Parts: sequence; structure tokens; C-alpha cells
Amino acid sequence: MKANGRIHVVIVLAAAGLLSGCGQEPFALDQVWGGRGLRAGQFVRPRAIAIDRSTEPETLYIVDFAGRIQVFDPDGNYLREWRTPTIARGRPSGISVGLDHRVLIADSHYGQVLVYSPEGELLATLRKDAVDAANGFAYVSDVVQDADGFYYVVEFGDDDRISKLAPDGRFVKDWGGRGTEPGRLGRPRGIALGPDGLLYVADSCNHRIQVFDRDGNFIRCWGGEGKARGRMRYPYDVAVAPDGTVYVVEYGNHRVQRFSPQGQSLGCWGQPGRQPGCLNSPWGVAVDRHGRVHVLDTENHRVQRIFFGAVASS
Repeated sequence: MKANGRIHVVIVLAAAGLLSGCGQEPFALDQVWGGRGLRAGQFVRPRAIAIDRSTEPETLYIVDFAGRIQVFDPDGNYLREWRTPTIARGRPSGISVGLDHRVLIADSHYGQVLVYSPEGELLATLRKDAVDAANGFAYVSDVVQDADGFYYVVEFGDDDRISKLAPDGRFVKDWGGRGTEPGRLGRPRGIALGPDGLLYVADSCNHRIQVFDRDGNFIRCWGGEGKARGRMRYPYDVAVAPDGTVYVVEYGNHRVQRFSPQGQSLGCWGQPGRQPGCLNSPWGVAVDRHGRVHVLDTENHRVQRIFFGAVASS
């Protein structure tokens, strides 16, 4: 279907073996929506996605290259939108949902985190140089907030690191640093907080996922460059399902790979292309409370929703 210029395709159980270089368990592809443009429900290179699982129904927030935050229901129906204050120097590239349904935007080129209400009211701006003038944020790529209110901000550029801020924005500590050793980072892109309380980081140029506790202690990592099962190329985002399953979107392999919390590959979905079930340089991934995986098919300007293992039930 195509309404108001927006392509909206419903696919009932497309259980096919679309993969890119590794084995695959059954899946369902049941939604494809979006389309290139600036109208409501269209996208210009969508870059980041987050889901508020605590609303009824759940709420999806998507940032695109036009600097818009568009809000949708789980089936891709447009609700509202707002824009960041300016995109003259560049666009946001990260988004998450914090406490009290607040929407956290990684305002990448401005070295800050923007905190919004669900309706788009700007509530706060977090800048590391406000408390640490000699050591401010560089390119902020993503941010999450834990249940105690602490923020974890991912950045690269001047340094590749994760910074922890107190609920009032006060700088607490940072860790990482550029490098290839475990615990070091190479252009980190995405971060997710798992139900186990651990932080999962998409360490993109090291082609791996790294796991830390919330004090910055290294726990484990997995991956390495390649197309085989368990390997990856330029992971741009990571999401953790309510059951602890980890989903990684690979910009370089044009696919989503599913892992156990310990890093065992459980299958892949996607291959390069423009048809439903194919991906073109995907940037973002999010999982709703039903286990349905929402993938930002960035260069195809759309969202695809899939479910690994069985058909999702609403």
C-alpha cells in the first residue's frame, strides 16, 4: 500500500532463507514501511531508532538525516514529529528512551545530549564541557540511561570512549580509549543496556561487540571482521531484547545478526538489495517487548520489522 507518499507493506510470514554469509533460524518478515521523502512517515536516510516498551501501545522514535524525530506506533503509523534546534554542522545519530519516557538524542556534531519530553519539549542539554571544560565531548554517537538515572555517552573523534554522567549531568568517569585491545574502542557507534544490567557496545571499526559493567569494567567481547557466522563488518547498532538476546545491525554486511548474551551467534537475516527482506547499509535496530526486531534500512529509506524463531503475536 502507498498512502500520503509513504510505502506501507504488510507481509505475512515471509519465512525465507535470506542471509548474508551465515546460517539462519526461521524468521518472519511482516512489516516494511517508509519511503524516501520529507512528508510525515517518510525518511531521508533514517539513522537511529528507539522503542519505549513501557507505553501502551509501544512508541517508536526515529531520527533521520533531515534532523527530524518522528514518532510512530509499533505498526508504523505516524503520530507526530519535531526537529533538533539546528543541523548546520551535522545531524544527530543516536537515540534512546530514558527515565519518565524522556527521549535522549545524541546531537553528534554539537558534542551534546538533548533531553526531550515524549511530545518534543526540550527539557535539558547535557554537555561534558559544562563540568569538565578541558575534556568535552567529541562526536557523540549514542547514549543510554540506567534505572538509577546515570547516563552513558558514547563518543569518538578526539578520543573513543564511554562517559558516565550522574542524573544531574555531573561527570563521573570515562573509559575506553582508542585501540584494538579488549576494553579499547575503535569508532564506537551504538550502546544498549541489557536486562542483566550490562552495557553492550557496537565497537564498529574493531568489528565486534564489547560488554562492560556500569563502572566501566570490561566483561567480554566477541566478533572480528568477516561475513561468517559470529563475525561482523562495521556493527553500527546493538539492541538487547527483554529476554537478553542481543541483536546487531551490520552496516558493512547489510544484515542483522542475533546472539546469545555470551556472544554465540544464533543466526542472521538480510542480504544486500532493495526488495523487502534485503538491506542497504542499515544503521539502527530496536526490539519491542514482543521480540519483534525493527531495522532501519537506511539507504532504502525505510523500516523493516522481523521476528526470529517464530511468527510474532501482537
